[in-house]
Order: sequence, then structure tokens, then C-alpha cells
Amino acid sequence: MALQCGIVGLPNVGKSTLFNCLSNAKAQAANFPFCTIEPNVGVITVPDERLTALAEIDNPKKVIPTTIEIVDIAGLVKGASKGEGLGNKFLANIRETDAIIHVLRCFENDNITHVDGSIDPVRDKGIIDTELQLKDLETIESRIAKVQKQAQTGEKNAKRQFEIYKQYKEALEQGLSARTVQLDKEDRKIVSDLNLLTDKPILYVCNVDEASAAEGNKHVEAVRKAIENENAEILIVAAATEADIAELETYEERQMFLEEIGLKESGVNRLIKAAYKLLQLETYFTTGPDETRAWTYHQGTKAPQAAGIIHTDFERGFIRAEVIKYADYVELRSESACRTAGKIGIEGKEYVVQDGDIMHFLFNV
Repeated sequence: MALQCGIVGLPNVGKSTLFNCLSNAKAQAANFPFCTIEPNVGVITVPDERLTALAEIDNPKKVIPTTIEIVDIAGLVKGASKGEGLGNKFLANIRETDAIIHVLRCFENDNITHVDGSIDPVRDKGIIDTELQLKDLETIESRIAKVQKQAQTGEKNAKRQFEIYKQYKEALEQGLSARTVQLDKEDRKIVSDLNLLTDKPILYVCNVDEASAAEGNKHVEAVRKAIENENAEILIVAAATEADIAELETYEERQMFLEEIGLKESGVNRLIKAAYKLLQLETYFTTGPDETRAWTYHQGTKAPQAAGIIHTDFERGFIRAEVIKYADYVELRSESACRTAGKIGIEGKEYVVQDGDIMHFLFNV
């Protein structure tokens, strides 16, 4: 499916350290700005306890998790929208992603320089927001110039586009991101080609020190307050600590480390799951003696399209889907037991796949 989350932020906030924890693609992590010039792309395995449970039941020859792509984009600076600090290139990298992970520095450390000389994540957020908003305003003004004459002639689609563009323009001029503009599904279709930077789903990651990994700190609370009117999530991660955890050899050692700092699950795992959710992705499973596999699909996908993710022939010749709910499979421990207990649903072309469904497709081509 190749959907991407882009990691953005000012220089030296911990983006590349976090990316290194997430991915086997090791970005250079150094204590100076613009260490990352080309965007690093990592294919990240999505941790899913359900896949592990299914594999324990069926003991297959292969277990295949689902993945997403994370892009480490070089640090933006004030003036990026006008090309400062290679800004045009970096903004183009962001435009190519499907969602944004915005890393904010929420830790004090005199040994790691900050481009503005002090720690203030709300200010830092404002700098990035402003640069993205200015670039979006440039896009909107260009579109308004193109469609205005058509709208004045009364052409229906152009008129509606013009009205929506004006809503975006007003919001952006007030220092608000495009995602704050409320549109229905039809209006979103009309302007779907805009690809505005500040309309992308966003997750704010507060990068803290180890002592703040479990509960956060005053900087995190300031960020939480700053985003309360945005349609956005917040996650607390101690990137440097996650890097230490990643160096440990065994699962048991990693869990022991996490327990010592008051965490049940690593920040990396929580971040990957949050990124998956941010992209509006869900998972269905196929399982048996040969293979237990997780498959990624968009929320709202119907059964034939879900079948097509495995192979286009499955969608083209779709007849029906046999669906077992995850809880039933784990309880009854096999497909045959689920069939005997009447726990297999027979679903047609209009069935909307649910997260965690275990599916078997019948098709004919």
C-alpha cells in the first residue's frame, strides 16, 4: 500500500534518533543542523499482539506482519516556505507523505544545541506551523487565481471550489492550519487534489528525557494545551532512552528496562501503532498451517477490495467471504471448531471489513 508518515520538526529535536529506533535504515544522528539532507525512508513492521496469538494457535511455517513507511525529513527552519535552509526541497518531501509525525523537543540538555537557544516546544511548533501554512497559502492563492473567472460565470463546480478555497484562505491567514476547516465528504472530493501540507493528519511526538517518559513534564503539558483545539493526537517518547532499549539483545531485557522507567510498552511500539492509526489503516488476517499473515487496508474497505489486496483475481472474481471474528478464533482455537459452533459469517460484496477479521475469500475467474 506504500503509505508514508513523514517525521518533521526543527533541527536537533531528535527526529533522526527516533527514526533510527523505528527502522533498520540508520539515519545519521549528529549534534548539528541539517545532518539529514535526503529523506531517509524506513519500512517499519507494525507490532500486533493478535498476529502473535494466531501464530501460536496455528504454528504456521511463515508469519508475515504488516508494514508502513516512515520518512525522516531534514529539519525545517524559520523561512523554509521562502526557501531558507533548503526549505523548498524539505517542504516538497513533506507534500509526498500521507501524514505527519511532528517531533517537539521537550527535554533540557546543555550538550545538545537548539537552533533558537532555549527549550520552548510551543514556540517550535508555531515556527513549523507558520512555514507550512505560508506554503499552503501560496497554493490556495494560486488556485483562487485560476478558478475565480470560471466561478464568476456561474459554473457550478468552479463556484464551489472557489468558496472552499476562500474558507482555507481565511483560516490560513488567521494562522490556523487547513485541517481546522470543516468540510463534508463531497466538498473534500471537490478539492482532493490540493494536497495541502497542513491538511494532513498529524501526531505530535513530545521527545522527553528518561525521567519524564512515563508521565511527561511541563513542556508536554504546554504542548497539550496548545493543540487542544486541533484535530491531533499527542504521544510522549524518550527517543534517547528508546535508542538504549533498542541496543538490548533480548525481549526480556527490554521489558525489564521499560518496567524500571514505568512503561508497559516501548514508545517506539506505541508510535508505530499511532502512525498506523493516523493513516486510517486497519488489519485483517489470513491464517493456517502454511502462513499467518496480517493485511493492511483502509478503514471502510469492502470485502471485494480487501480480497484484491491479496491478488487482483480475488477481487475480479469475488463470490463471497467467510469471516471469523478474532475473539471467536482465539477462544475456539481452529477454523473447524468455529465452523461447528456457527461462528463463521458468510459475507457478500457490501460487507465492510472490520479490524481483526480473519478472512477466507471464495472467487472464480
